[in-house]
Amino acid sequence: MNIWKKLVFGLTLALGLAGAGQAAISWDKAPGDTTNNASLQRGAKIFVNYCLNCHSAAFMRFNRLQDIGLTDEQIKDNLLFLGDKVGVMMKAAIDPVQAKEWFGANPPDLTVIARSRSGSGGTGADYVYTLLRSYFRDDDKPTGWDNLTFPSIGMPHPLWELQGERRPVFQTDEGGDSVKVFTGKWEQVTPGTLTPLEYEQAVGDLANYLQWMGEPAQNKRVRIGVWVMLFLALFTIIAWRLNAAYWKDVK
Repeated sequence: MNIWKKLVFGLTLALGLAGAGQAAISWDKAPGDTTNNASLQRGAKIFVNYCLNCHSAAFMRFNRLQDIGLTDEQIKDNLLFLGDKVGVMMKAAIDPVQAKEWFGANPPDLTVIARSRSGSGGTGADYVYTLLRSYFRDDDKPTGWDNLTFPSIGMPHPLWELQGERRPVFQTDEGGDSVKVFTGKWEQVTPGTLTPLEYEQAVGDLANYLQWMGEPAQNKRVRIGVWVMLFLALFTIIAWRLNAAYWKDVK
């Protein structure tokens, strides 16, 4: 299976599975800004340390991180751990055969994962931001984790050491049925290495980076578009006055 087929398969699998869980909880607004290089750099660090172990970003090169203010030396010293050159693609360290055995399917490529999740629920960054803040311990699941945004998710909580373990607070619906309804509140079971506020910021930075990675040229495209519109506006005025001058003596 070539790399394009792998990408299509991975995105199809991820979208199909995610569709079953999106109705469980509404997406929160991610505090992202793809022009904030400091946030993008923090998000890139989290991505490389916690996501790239299993998920690839096979259409993204490490040296593209220069666009967010990192030098080749900073990339080598902080984001490349195997001595590779900065021009290599972001490939996962996991063996695809083992990944399929452990998780039931190869983890999808994340190069355009944020763009693929954009929809009526919000942006792809909103989806990632909500997903990584919706994990809770569930010993009945094979991985020991479940997720309110993506019920029966096959991926264990990748950032649990940072967030700690939490438990959602449910209540029985007003109809008296046994169906439990999430109240929007969480109970902290064990603390993480980050405070809740620090974890919120870390997840926001990661979601921001994934949004940027889906289209690294987006900010440049917007800047060029603004200048093009200004040029067209100025040219329209010049053409209008030139037309008036040309026809002024015609009766």
